[in-house]
Amino acid sequence: MRYIDQIEVKKKYVLLRVDFNVPLGKNGKIANDMRLRQVLPTINYLLENKAKVIIISHRSPKPLKGEKRSFWGRLFSRSLKEGSLVVAKDRLSSLLKRDVKFVNDCIGENVKKEIAKMKEKDVLLLENLRFHEGEEGCLEEFAKELASLADVYINDAFSVAHREHASMVLLPRFIPSAAGIMMEKELRVLSRVQKNPESPVVVIIGGAKIKSKIKVINYFLKEADHVLIGGKIVDTILAVKKINLSSPWPSEDIVDVVEKMEITSPKLHLPLDVSVSSDKTGEAYVRETAPGRLRQEEDILDIGTETRKMYKEIIRDARTIIWAGPMGYFEEKRFSKGTHEIAAEIARNHGAVKIIGGGDTSNAILKFGFSDKIDHISCGGGALLNYMSKGPMPGVEALLYEKLEKSS
Repeated sequence: MRYIDQIEVKKKYVLLRVDFNVPLGKNGKIANDMRLRQVLPTINYLLENKAKVIIISHRSPKPLKGEKRSFWGRLFSRSLKEGSLVVAKDRLSSLLKRDVKFVNDCIGENVKKEIAKMKEKDVLLLENLRFHEGEEGCLEEFAKELASLADVYINDAFSVAHREHASMVLLPRFIPSAAGIMMEKELRVLSRVQKNPESPVVVIIGGAKIKSKIKVINYFLKEADHVLIGGKIVDTILAVKKINLSSPWPSEDIVDVVEKMEITSPKLHLPLDVSVSSDKTGEAYVRETAPGRLRQEEDILDIGTETRKMYKEIIRDARTIIWAGPMGYFEEKRFSKGTHEIAAEIARNHGAVKIIGGGDTSNAILKFGFSDKIDHISCGGGALLNYMSKGPMPGVEALLYEKLEKSS
């Protein structure tokens, strides 16, 4: 694999793939700019080399209640403004101390006109890649359109490296490519821990992105000492194992994975109790109950008191901790205890190597003030788990095989 210092970028048009899928506050402004800050070393390196920097990324705003998270759903049932990357423009300009220009598409004549106007050290941010079906559909025509915009492609989006999307896996076929500074750091740090983790190894998996996380649980049940489960993944396991019949039924590929899961394994730890309510605010009521005793109208929104005690005891003795995904809906104070107490216990374990990943998990770590106690904060949760489980990372493999593809 080539890294950014092994490819000629001086005075070139550089297409830089990043992950600006940033969370917004109630005021519509960026609540946590960590993902912007993480790529500053790469952007500054390009600017020092007088490159013309063209930034591409995606944003995936949370779907409205009852809305399917699909391309067409995003495009037609909600305004483009809600998923627009324009929200990153001003903050990035401030961080770089230079004006960042924005264009409201990522391919097409308007984009090419704006690029033609660029001078050395200019930075241009393009619109959300996922507004085009070709991105998630991994269409070659879309990748070729993107490749035609620049001389060089730099991938600095480790958090999306497990996705087979056009901007991740197809671009290296059509344009000289390399990994960015953050991507290189992620691969080097995680490779060291992956090759020789000190036991006991504790893996904590939570959050709402079920599909990218649940498939690695069976691997960690073989390789780790303990696997602690929280978040929406609990609902999925309970549903398939018929412990909680009110939980939503997942897609069949997830069902197949869960059916093979040994929930009686002494390594697998599911919540003993959960905090539930009929709404996410908890204003109506909040109660703790056994996972199999939910009412039809209730959702699991946090792990319960006994579960927090059990999980903290396990974390206390760990020597390697990998955490991706909060334990519940920590954004609401009533349901933040699980995530807060787990984060605090991890921070107190001074003898362990501590790696956390994912936007929501890093938001929690920052919110609760423990970021300086973590050895490595990865930009991606699903990508972190995928890499640590030695799973295929299409975005990384595309960079590895760039030369082979171009010569074949």
